Amino acid sequence: MSYPKPITGLKNIAPYVGGESELKGFDKIVKLASNEGAFGPSPKTLEALKLTAHDFHRYPDGDCTKLRNILGEKNNINYKNIICGAGSDELINLLCRCYAGPGDEILYSEHGFAMYPIYGKTVGASIVAAPENNRTVSVDGLLGLITQKTKIIFIANPNNPTGTYIPKREVERLVNNIPKNILLVIDSAYSEFVDRPDYTDGSEFVSANNNVVMLRTFSKIYGMGGLRLGWSYAPDSVLDILNRVRSPFNVAYPAIVSGIAALGDDEFLEMSQKHNQKWLKWTSDEIKGLGLTSADSVCNFLVVDFPNNNDL
Repeated sequence: MSYPKPITGLKNIAPYVGGESELKGFDKIVKLASNEGAFGPSPKTLEALKLTAHDFHRYPDGDCTKLRNILGEKNNINYKNIICGAGSDELINLLCRCYAGPGDEILYSEHGFAMYPIYGKTVGASIVAAPENNRTVSVDGLLGLITQKTKIIFIANPNNPTGTYIPKREVERLVNNIPKNILLVIDSAYSEFVDRPDYTDGSEFVSANNNVVMLRTFSKIYGMGGLRLGWSYAPDSVLDILNRVRSPFNVAYPAIVSGIAALGDDEFLEMSQKHNQKWLKWTSDEIKGLGLTSADSVCNFLVVDFPNNNDL
């Protein structure tokens, strides 16, 4: 029987599998696997959605101009070097499509975000996983696996799903030691949760280099995962390419107005940060009290080691 055949290699990609939200025999499940914000969207975000609902039949501003301006002001970066997407994973997809292909290699940390290898395989690239140190990104591990075929390096900092981070000096060492023809993508989705003086989201390295890109999201601390809104700070040359291939209205109007409102609610952001700092420590201490170990997380989640399945 004849039927349309997909591109070679796509059948070999294992689909992304999210955390279970239902479990047989249990009526109420608290889903933690997606690391969603504890409080949901801010009150100002919800109010903005109500006030603008009558405009949802209109196409959005395809350039997200107002949102980008506010992001630039909030993060002390040039708004002209910001691009928005339907979640930061759309931007990961675009970067893979634009900068890698068959015969190329995409390098990432072995416990990095699952969509890096999925999107990389989609464009026909080979995926190379670098070993970590205690579930933390290893700069030496990454540098040791760079070849002539390497086109993109992805690091999540803090790392998803381990919750660990590498300090600014290690990010700088990575930036300074990779060839300038390799694109370094620093995924800082959980940066708002980090309370460490030596942490950086990587924005200063974007400003100083032509091969570094930073990713951010509204899905986590801003509680907007269902609205799909992410953004990237990138060099002119990268933005030029991404804007050529992205959809003209890739960010929905509700997501744009929600993002603008969320950025105007500093009180909600501060409350969310303090809440996480308090309960992250409490949860970590309680886990240790049970005789279990976990990675030293700086995020809103923990990875716990269980000796065997009977301990679940």
